[in-house]
Amino acid sequence: MNDPTDFLAHAGESPTPAATAAPAADAALLSALAAAQPCLWTNPLLAPQTPSAVRAGAKDISLADVHAAQARFDRFAPLLRRLFPELAGSAGAIESPVLPASALQPAIGLPPGRGTLWIKADHSLPVAGSIKARGGIHEVLEFAERLAVQHALVTEGDDYGVLAEPAARAVFSRYQVAVGSTGNLGLSIGVMASALGFRAVVHMSADAKPWKKDRLRARGVEVIEHAGDYQQAVAAGRAQAQQDPACHFVDDERSLSLLLGYSAAVLHLDAQLHEHGIAPDARRPLFVYLPCGVGGAPAGIAFGLKQRYGPHVHCFFAEPTQSPCFLVQMIGAEVNGVGGNPSVYDYGLTNRTEADGLAVPRASELAASAMRELLSGVYTVADEQLLRDLYLAKRDAGIEIEPSAAAGFSGPAMLTGTEAGQAWLARHGLTDLMATATHLVWTTGGLFVPAEEYRRFLARGEALAASSTPR
Repeated sequence: MNDPTDFLAHAGESPTPAATAAPAADAALLSALAAAQPCLWTNPLLAPQTPSAVRAGAKDISLADVHAAQARFDRFAPLLRRLFPELAGSAGAIESPVLPASALQPAIGLPPGRGTLWIKADHSLPVAGSIKARGGIHEVLEFAERLAVQHALVTEGDDYGVLAEPAARAVFSRYQVAVGSTGNLGLSIGVMASALGFRAVVHMSADAKPWKKDRLRARGVEVIEHAGDYQQAVAAGRAQAQQDPACHFVDDERSLSLLLGYSAAVLHLDAQLHEHGIAPDARRPLFVYLPCGVGGAPAGIAFGLKQRYGPHVHCFFAEPTQSPCFLVQMIGAEVNGVGGNPSVYDYGLTNRTEADGLAVPRASELAASAMRELLSGVYTVADEQLLRDLYLAKRDAGIEIEPSAAAGFSGPAMLTGTEAGQAWLARHGLTDLMATATHLVWTTGGLFVPAEEYRRFLARGEALAASSTPR
């Protein structure tokens, strides 16, 4: 694999036509982007202070919306505990631990004196086995709540456990919940919808892993396979849903409910960080690295983080070198303001990656609008590095993740070990604060990866780690 700093060597190459249309972006970065080389873009539109409300699509959202999403999860906790035995110990909460990972720091290129590494372990989230358990389940619960109120199944203050009873299931069975997905969102939607008694349909793109389709079918979910990519699967599902008034389509490209479901994670995270003695402030910055597909999950979490910690948290999205849809969207926003929704194909990229959950050609415009002044940057990672880091995460931190979940581990080295990262730190007055910094890598999936498939990933990662030089 190429070193992350290699993008600086491409400044003399001719950019693609799409890259030529973005003169404000650094020429070396544009060249590296089109050549599928790892690179780091930092956001020139980042606001110095976090606004109390942020425009997401056609609506302003604030910290109150984050709390409202969490309140919905709390109302449904008795029902979730009843439907999913694995939630008995958490009283119906779907949550993951925060893990110390200092033993992994040398392997991922975070040197001494540059902060401490932690992992937010969403790869171990129960029920759906990925970060999508947050947003996907939230939207299904919001739809179910609306129907439950409409049909007088619950009133304010009721125990939502009653929604597991035959009367509620009879109502829910009249409706369909559908989604387009590369895999993990489909799992969260399909599992939750079928558990409540909805008819569940998942439109899966060609790059979805077979085991994810099998797991859905075992839950009684209808899986419709498409020969095209993620965007085509979503479009097909959206079109079919429009023909059925009893179908609720979970639109990963446009859903505010998904984004806010993800944002609620920050409230529990805040308590977890305090338990570990971590309190981000002006002297102790928090850097968070989030794998990014279409953008709803990382944008929701980043929105919540910025609402909670303001200028003391710095969020970076991580994307495969062949599928950097959010990066090309943000470059377009930097140059054109609000215009356009470019595709990775416009840059000659393939959108093919082992990180199936991140194989998205166009970003969510809703997520991008919310991130325009909140996101610190986006970096890209080659598949070989994803597999190496998957192996290193197992060897040094004892966690088992899928390739897409490994994307965050390149972030600390990108930020502290490249010219672009160091320049950004200096520009924002953070260079001298790195010794007291916290680096939080957010893992996103892995719990339900079949053992044999994980062993193949692990063997490939081990071979790559053995043949490469340290970062």
